[in-house]
Amino acid sequence: MLHLRRRLLSAALLFALAPAFAFQSTLARAQAKPSAAAPAAAPRPVADSAKLDINTATVAQLKALPGVGDVYSQKIVAGRPYANKTQLTSKGILPQKTYDGIKDAIIAKQPAKK
Repeated sequence: MLHLRRRLLSAALLFALAPAFAFQSTLARAQAKPSAAAPAAAPRPVADSAKLDINTATVAQLKALPGVGDVYSQKIVAGRPYANKTQLTSKGILPQKTYDGIKDAIIAKQPAKK
């Protein structure tokens, strides 16, 4: 009987708080949208020296890229070496959308020839 009472109380509390959570998520979405009045800032190009080399980066460094998690970072490491960064999509390592989000922050450097 006590368990039933707890479940009913939990369900009642959930229904009572649901509108508050819905309001918060709506508010968060509204704040996340850029305002129409403010022009979007153009992305600044990243210098080659500041770009992450996909041929030498660690899994942790790759995971820090937007849209790249455990699976994609492991696939990037396993697919090395890359002659150029576009091979991430041509080899099927990353989907185009994910690549588009990180292409300006990465580079595929080649080892120096002796």
